[in-house]
Amino acid sequence: MSNMQPIVSTSLSAEAFDKVVEAITSGEFDPGQRLSEAELARNLGISRGPLREALGRLEGKLVKRTPRIGVHVISFAKEDLESLFLTREALEGMAARLAAERMTDEQLKDLRALLDTHAHQPELAAGEAYVQRSRDEDFHFSIIRGAKSERLERLLMDEIYYQLRIHRRKSSTQAGRAKAALNEHVQIVQALESRDPDQAEAAMRTHVRNARFSSIAAIAQEQPAPAAAGKRTAVA
Repeated sequence: MSNMQPIVSTSLSAEAFDKVVEAITSGEFDPGQRLSEAELARNLGISRGPLREALGRLEGKLVKRTPRIGVHVISFAKEDLESLFLTREALEGMAARLAAERMTDEQLKDLRALLDTHAHQPELAAGEAYVQRSRDEDFHFSIIRGAKSERLERLLMDEIYYQLRIHRRKSSTQAGRAKAALNEHVQIVQALESRDPDQAEAAMRTHVRNARFSSIAAIAQEQPAPAAAGKRTAVA
C-alpha cells in the first residue's frame, strides 16, 4: 500500500514533481528500483502526461530513463557518492561562510527555531532518524538561501540537493548519527550567530564530512557480503 496521496491541485506537474521527490527521498522507492508510470499516475490521481513531465524534470537528478526499459530511481556506486559529498562539502562550506556575513538577524532567528523544531521530532528524539521533509523544513537549504548567491544556490539545489536527499535519511539511521547531526547543526548555527565566517565554514565542512562517512557506511551495510572462498553457492 502506497503512502502517496492523490493530487487535488491544478498545478499537476509541479505537484507530481514534489510528490515523487518526497516518495523517493523518504525511502518509499529504493535506489535502482523501476518506477511504473501507470501505478504512479494512479496513486496520484492524475493522467500520465503531467507525471511524465515531472519525471522528465527529475532525469539526471533522482531518476534515469532507459529506452525500452523504463524509468528507474538513480543509484550510486561508493565512488559516485564520495565525489558527490566532496563537492557538497566545498560548496556548502562556502555557503556557510557567506551566510555568516549575509544572513539577516531574522533569518538566524528562524534557523534557530527550525533546529528547535527538529529536536522535538519523535524519530530524532528516539535516535532513529533525522528527517527533513521539505525545503522549508531543511536546515541546509535555509543556509544556502541565506548565503544570497544565486549561482551557488543553483549549483547545490538543481542536482546535488536531490541526489543527496536519497542518502541523508539512510545516513541518519546509523547508530548515533541522528543526534550527532543535530549537535553539529547547533555548532553551525552558533558560528553563524557569532558572524564568524571561518568557524561557520569549518563547522559545515566537518558536518558534511561526517555525513559522508555515515552514508558510505550505510551503503556498505546494504551490500551483500562476498561468498567465502571455496564455498559453493546454491542456485535457485
